[in-house]
Amino acid sequence: MQRRGALFSMPGGSGSRKMAAGDIGELLVPHMPTIRVPRSGDRVYKNECAFSYDSPNSEGGLYVCMNTFLAFGREHVERHFRKTGQSVYMHLKRHVREKVRGASGGALPKRRNSKIFLDLDTDDDLNSDDYEYEDEAKLVIFPDHYEIALPNIEELPALVTIACDAVLSSKSPYRKQDPDTWENELPVSKYANNLTQLDNGVRIPPSGWKCARCDLRENLWLNLTDGSVLCGKWFFDSSGGNGHALEHYRDMGYPLAVKLGTITPDGADVYSFQEEEPVLDPHLAKHLAHFGIDMLHMHGTENGLRDNDIKPRVSEWEVIQESGTKLKPMYGPGYTGLKNLGNSCYLSSVMQAIFSIPEFQRAYVGNLPRIFDYSPLDPTQDFNTQMTKLGHGLLSGQYSKPPVKSELIEQVMKEEHKPQQNGISPRMFKAFVSKSHPEFSSNRQQDAQEFFLHLVHLVERNRIGSENPSDVFRFLVEERIQCCQTRKVRYTERVDYLMQLPVAMEAATNKDELIAYELTRREAEANRRPLPELVRAKIPFSACLQAFSEPENVDDFWSSALQAKSAGVKTSRFASFPDYLVVQIKKFTFGLDWVPKKFDVSIDMPDLLDISHLRARGLQPGEEELPDISPPIVIPDDSKDRLMNQLIDPSDIDESSVMQLAEMGFPLEACRKAVYFTGNMGAEVAFNWIIVHMEEPDFAEPLTIPGYGGAASAGASVFGATGLDNQPPEEIVAIITSMGFQRNQAVQALRATNNNLERALDWIFSHPEFEEDSDFVIEMENNANANIISEAKPEGPRVKDGSGMYELFAFISHMGTSTMSGHYVCHIKKEGRWVIYNDHKVCASERPPKDLGYLYFYRRIPS
Repeated sequence: MQRRGALFSMPGGSGSRKMAAGDIGELLVPHMPTIRVPRSGDRVYKNECAFSYDSPNSEGGLYVCMNTFLAFGREHVERHFRKTGQSVYMHLKRHVREKVRGASGGALPKRRNSKIFLDLDTDDDLNSDDYEYEDEAKLVIFPDHYEIALPNIEELPALVTIACDAVLSSKSPYRKQDPDTWENELPVSKYANNLTQLDNGVRIPPSGWKCARCDLRENLWLNLTDGSVLCGKWFFDSSGGNGHALEHYRDMGYPLAVKLGTITPDGADVYSFQEEEPVLDPHLAKHLAHFGIDMLHMHGTENGLRDNDIKPRVSEWEVIQESGTKLKPMYGPGYTGLKNLGNSCYLSSVMQAIFSIPEFQRAYVGNLPRIFDYSPLDPTQDFNTQMTKLGHGLLSGQYSKPPVKSELIEQVMKEEHKPQQNGISPRMFKAFVSKSHPEFSSNRQQDAQEFFLHLVHLVERNRIGSENPSDVFRFLVEERIQCCQTRKVRYTERVDYLMQLPVAMEAATNKDELIAYELTRREAEANRRPLPELVRAKIPFSACLQAFSEPENVDDFWSSALQAKSAGVKTSRFASFPDYLVVQIKKFTFGLDWVPKKFDVSIDMPDLLDISHLRARGLQPGEEELPDISPPIVIPDDSKDRLMNQLIDPSDIDESSVMQLAEMGFPLEACRKAVYFTGNMGAEVAFNWIIVHMEEPDFAEPLTIPGYGGAASAGASVFGATGLDNQPPEEIVAIITSMGFQRNQAVQALRATNNNLERALDWIFSHPEFEEDSDFVIEMENNANANIISEAKPEGPRVKDGSGMYELFAFISHMGTSTMSGHYVCHIKKEGRWVIYNDHKVCASERPPKDLGYLYFYRRIPS
């Protein structure tokens, strides 16, 4: 085991008590049972507080519990001690000091800093010419704050020494074995800071790359020392190659290479031949610029080419990020940025917009003391705690402070140094909200609209008491379907959270310019000349709104009036207007090759929006409703016979299934009922019945059949009669759910068919649109809010309503060719002016590109 005697300095905290040598062992004896050595499955948090964004870099340092390995800032460690009684913590602190100057005034020669031993996620340049860093660790015993300097091998019990060493040497808690997950953190290459680059005049063209030693044009790697372009080897990224990049390293010893075609403003695939693994290069932009590559204008695509190789999109990136404009940094409450974790800008943009809404601010940050005090023992796995932590980090201003005057003077003197905004890292938040989600847990770029809906569902599922801030987005959509032949109609309602507007390309106001541009572009490509300046389609917002309101054809429409398939059209209107309206411009589609494409358009989005004319009107005079008849479906004879003979003589219950369930620990009588009411369909189906009914007071009561004297009476009582409140019998619900349908589908189908099992099955198959909202309804049922049902005449839906007048207060823009690549930026109107949130950078906006947005956030104007 490596000893750290040379790495630790004695603590100098004035508010803590230091121990004499003879007292240390005696003092730790009562706490020894609570001190653990981290096992392989334990997550050790030593970079970030569970309740705040404090770290070892913070003024108060970080306290790591030696039992749970959770970390807490100085402001929150007392709470954990009071709640758990855990007394022993490791205090970690990184000190930053200005370097001692040499006799000539310059910094002393660089040497390896042996005082740095903490493996931290930090933006600090540890090789800075101006500052030096020193890490400190000590044990602190609560409540008296006794301090034990580390290391103290001679006087500490062996178990404590081992535990301390294991904590300090532990890896990031977000590191996983799966290479596709974003949590698989890549290490920073040890060659990145001092990489030698030859001044050989090499410039890399934007396309047409070929291996310098063979004819391969795929899987090409740019050596960051001499600019050689060489092919890779199959073992690295599963694509073919002759290994010439590796041979070049063996010949020359140049360690780092970047894969061409993966370069985006967010980074690229970098490999270290010396370290034999993928790595991070924090100075990649500078290293690429040496060979004439500007990362800001590089956009990876599906075929490995830049966006610029297909169509010049430089202007989109520059306009949306307001490049070329001197933007003034903003500091203080509400002006805190979020660090990019690697394609996490979609999350950052959505969360900035969400926490600009007062209802979310009040629900989480306004309830901070209560949420933190009543958080579970592991607050890193609690949604409300992590939402509150993120909201407080963004809104408090604690992590967005302007540089002091002396720092500004120093920066001006150095000229090249610019004011930096560090922002906060949403690493813990992203790890939790993306847990078990195959896309959001990856390191790939995602659709901000999909993440917005994912977040809304998490808020629904984890609401605080009766308070549900996502109510502000929810509205009802009325869908009117008309049979074109009989002119009869059907009205239904569904729940939604955003308005999706199609892009009316046919309404472009500059069609002549677009045609001329396309001809010029093709000619330039054919003659290998520079491409012309991009001409973007200009679409009136009114045309998109008109396209939204126009009828659309319904595929495979079955007319209950004709009892046959017919032509049908559907129109959608707002049955209620939400407090906050989220509008998505449907810019993304699929090409003939199934590759996602993006409409590069400019839409004159209004600051003031009136959609009052889209208010639903319901059944109009003179309209005739379609009969409530379900289309016929073909059920295999064996399945139909099985379904219609579910109810059996109690004496014929399958006792083997009963015993299987009883062996699981369920009451015997409950097992008999489960097997009976599921028609002897097996222990697995009966188990589902038990899960649904186990909370009922008569769950373990003996099986009784009211009026039992034959199958007819039993069948009549179950399949025929309708309850006073039209609540379907649970026995029939269990039969349908045992077939794999959702409970809410079964209930709605039985209500619509007078509790007739066969007709209910027909109803489910003829209403596939009901499944679209099934996940939402299930979540609401789990939260005691099953009254929101996406059918006509919902029973007390929890939606807000008001006027249809709105004003724009935020929008999220996307740069790139598809949702699988590119970058997101958020603009928010605060205190009368627009502010741009570009990852960790927060600045006053000079030219907000409202015409290029993807998601728009409107708030209702009070009437």
